[in-house]
Amino acid sequence: MTLYHSAFKALPLGSIKPLGWLKNQLQIQADGLTGHLEEQWPDVGPDNGWLGGKGESWERGPYYLDGLIPLAYLLEDERLISKAKRWIEWALASQKDNGLFGPERIVTVNNDIDKRFDWWHYMIMLKVMTQYEEATGDDRVIPFMTGFFRYAMDHIELSPLRDWAEARGADMLVSIYWLHRRTGDDFLIKLAEEVASQTMDWTGILYDFPFWRKVEHWDHRTHVVNVAMGIKTPGILYEVTGDSRQKEAIKRGIQSLMNYHGQAHGLFSGDEWLSGTHPSQGVELCAVVEYMFTMEQLVRVFGDGAYGDILEKIAFNALPAAIAADWKSHQYDQQVNQIMCNVAERNWSNSDDANLFGLEPNFGCCTANMHQGWPKLVSHLWMGDGSGGLAAVSYAPCRVKTKVGQGVNAELTVSGDYPFRDTVRIELTLSHPETFAIRLRIPEWCGSPALTVNGKQVEVNVENGYTIILREWKSGEQIQLRLPMEVRTLSRGSYAVSIERGPLLYVLPIGESWQLHVKRKLFHDWEIYPTTPWKYGLQAGEDFEVVMSDIPTQPFKAIDTPIRLKTRGRLVKNWRMAGNNADAPPLNPAVDGSPLQSLELVPYGSAKLRIGEFPLLK
Repeated sequence: MTLYHSAFKALPLGSIKPLGWLKNQLQIQADGLTGHLEEQWPDVGPDNGWLGGKGESWERGPYYLDGLIPLAYLLEDERLISKAKRWIEWALASQKDNGLFGPERIVTVNNDIDKRFDWWHYMIMLKVMTQYEEATGDDRVIPFMTGFFRYAMDHIELSPLRDWAEARGADMLVSIYWLHRRTGDDFLIKLAEEVASQTMDWTGILYDFPFWRKVEHWDHRTHVVNVAMGIKTPGILYEVTGDSRQKEAIKRGIQSLMNYHGQAHGLFSGDEWLSGTHPSQGVELCAVVEYMFTMEQLVRVFGDGAYGDILEKIAFNALPAAIAADWKSHQYDQQVNQIMCNVAERNWSNSDDANLFGLEPNFGCCTANMHQGWPKLVSHLWMGDGSGGLAAVSYAPCRVKTKVGQGVNAELTVSGDYPFRDTVRIELTLSHPETFAIRLRIPEWCGSPALTVNGKQVEVNVENGYTIILREWKSGEQIQLRLPMEVRTLSRGSYAVSIERGPLLYVLPIGESWQLHVKRKLFHDWEIYPTTPWKYGLQAGEDFEVVMSDIPTQPFKAIDTPIRLKTRGRLVKNWRMAGNNADAPPLNPAVDGSPLQSLELVPYGSAKLRIGEFPLLK
């Protein structure tokens, strides 16, 4: 078995730096939970087992680092780098002669693992180490990882992957392949074969997807985070096998998941297990950030723009929706139709506090794991195309520094405030002229893209979601790509609809009263209650007026949003609450006597209380 070359190649961490609104997101994150979590939350505090303490020593420390490391180095923030390196130095120093590293024992509140030995927390820490090595070039990392994988080669048959590790074995494969590309060690391929054989058969599950209804019992195959992570498994295996069934399984599986459990924000429900299409079912924040990482891997492997479409929809909608605008609280579960965030019984398996905004609502896994979302998006905005060229995955503002063609130094500056605006500008700086390809992703939602190079129109021919410009490039040349964003009304079943424009989902914001639930030194818990009516349907046939304003520091805040849609609708008299939630949009909405009113819709991620799936009024 030999490694197939993937369609694209990820650029090392640090090759892409955020600009504009995206850099602001990372800075807000650094000023909030990510930058101060270990000072306020004992689970990743000084007594954590991954710092040599006696506290939590399973997944929470590595989860936290999986976001802290890229954030620190993307921002070049010495305070955060210093925080992160304490963990790295401890892990490197902990390695034994046999290659094993980490805490001596597993300490965790999770009661569903074998606390004598488990592989899962090592998988996360190995991903952390790959990012750290790319950012720093630390020459200790490759022998460190090689030593651990030799330990794994000697022990994994006697101590096989179980439970969480069995469901998430692809995360170990990602690190094995990363190391193999650098060392070429043959034993890594043999280890990868063994890990693949012990990993849950996600190819079979996704190819003939059996979970058609809301799941109400525990099973690793239907746990929403496992599913979000597991979808990448056939793609990671495809890198080695080239088996077309694995490629097809991903397409079929995603289609099935969206048919039976899909939500308007682009992810499938899961509160805690796959939960159907009702717009008041939740989805866990861990699933959001892990599905983003899955899409980043699938774009890399297949070079398919469709996975970039999904990545953007999740990143620009579901990610900011579940995190407070100041990054000082978050939800465990978010809802498309979210009319209250409070401690109350809901039709899901999670606890009553799962949708409030706080430090660790319901369970602390998301508190530790949420930090990877924005930083990993930044580090995957562009990729190498394997032939000396570059491929755009998303057009958020950034600066890319890498080598192109036969080794020419190149810098691309991407501006234009996408996705809040529809025109992307790319300026090139090259050490000298060079011939190479630039592959530009053309989203499926865009019907009439317009492309110019140095002001001259270029024909757009789309294949696999990309158009290619292959030419000799010179320093100072400019690309402009316009992606006209038309308002789309999408059917959500039973004549309910959601509203999209470009990659953004638009919702009716509900007035928010934030009420303190638990006070702490810095990161409090909040319930949010509505202050304005929410039972609106959208009038069929009404126009949508696009209203733009300046891009603020935090665009994901309803009051400051840089783009709105104006339309009209009516209050729906028979739309009820059910179990502390909004009931499903009524099939036959009663609006007699309700006047037609002007409504302003805002991006989904900016409204913490909202209606995103509406009755359509004929």
